[in-house]
Amino acid sequence: MSTSVTYARTIPAVRSRSASGVVRLALIGAAVLYIGFFLLLPLAAVFVQAFEKGVKAYLAAVSEKETLSAIRLTLLACAIAVPLNLLFGLAASWAITKFNFRGKNLLITLVDLPLAVSPVVSGLIYVLVFGLHGWFGKWLDDHDVRIIFAVPGIVLATVFVTFPFIARELIPFMQSQGKEEEEAAAVLGANGWKIFFKITLPNIKWSLLYGVILASSRAVGEFGAVSVVSGHIRGQTNTLPLHVEILYNEYNFMAAFAAASLLTLLAVITLIAKKIVEWKTEKQIATSEAEEYV
Repeated sequence: MSTSVTYARTIPAVRSRSASGVVRLALIGAAVLYIGFFLLLPLAAVFVQAFEKGVKAYLAAVSEKETLSAIRLTLLACAIAVPLNLLFGLAASWAITKFNFRGKNLLITLVDLPLAVSPVVSGLIYVLVFGLHGWFGKWLDDHDVRIIFAVPGIVLATVFVTFPFIARELIPFMQSQGKEEEEAAAVLGANGWKIFFKITLPNIKWSLLYGVILASSRAVGEFGAVSVVSGHIRGQTNTLPLHVEILYNEYNFMAAFAAASLLTLLAVITLIAKKIVEWKTEKQIATSEAEEYV
C-alpha cells in the first residue's frame, strides 16, 4: 500500500520536472533565435557588406578624407562631453547620496530629464536657443560666434544626451555603500577633499568606469540630437553616424557599411569592457560584504 502511494506521488513530480525542462529549453531556444535574428544577423550583414569588394576597398573607404574627418569630430565630441559629464556625475551623485538639502528631489529629476526627452527634441531646443532666429541668435551673430551648425552645437547636443549615464550609475551604488566611512573620516579630522580622494573615489572606481563606458558609447553613436544641430556639412560637421547616413543615401553602400563597421567594432569593444567592469564591480561588492560580515 505504501509503495503504491509513493509511486503515485513520484509520477507527477517526474512529469512536472520534465515539463519544466521542456519549457526551459523552449524559452532558451526562443531567446537564442531572437538574439540571432535581431542582433547577430544584422551585425554579420554589416561586415559582409563592408568587405564585399575586398579588404583593399574597405581600407580605402575608411581612410577617405571625409570619413577620417567624421571620425575625428566624433572622438572630439566624445572627448569633451564625457569628462564634463564625469565631473557633473561625481558631484551630483556625491551630493545626492551623502547629504540632505533642499531641492534634492528636483536635482534627481533633472538628472533623469534627458532620458525622458527625445534626442531630436533636445537638438531642436538648442536650435531655438542658439540658432540665428533663436533667443541668443542675434547676439551670437553680431559677435561672430557660431554654435548651431558648428562643433560647439554638436558638443552641447552630445553633452545633453549623455548627461544621466554616469550619475545614474553612481547614485544607486553609492547609496548601497552608505556614508559610515566618510562620517568616520570626518570625525577623525579629514577634510572633504581628502575624504573624497581617499575613501569615496576608491570605493566607486569600477562603477564610475562603467558609467564612463556607457556615456562614451552613447556619445559616439548619437544621431538624433546631433543631426538637428550639425547642418550636415561634409568634412566639417558630420559625425560618423551622420556620415553613414549620407553615404547610404547616396547609394554608396559599401562605404556606408565600412563606416558603420567602425561603430560596430566600437560597440563590441564596449560590451567586452562593460562585462569586465561588471565582473570587477561584483567582485568589489562581494569583498565589501564579506568584510562587513567578518
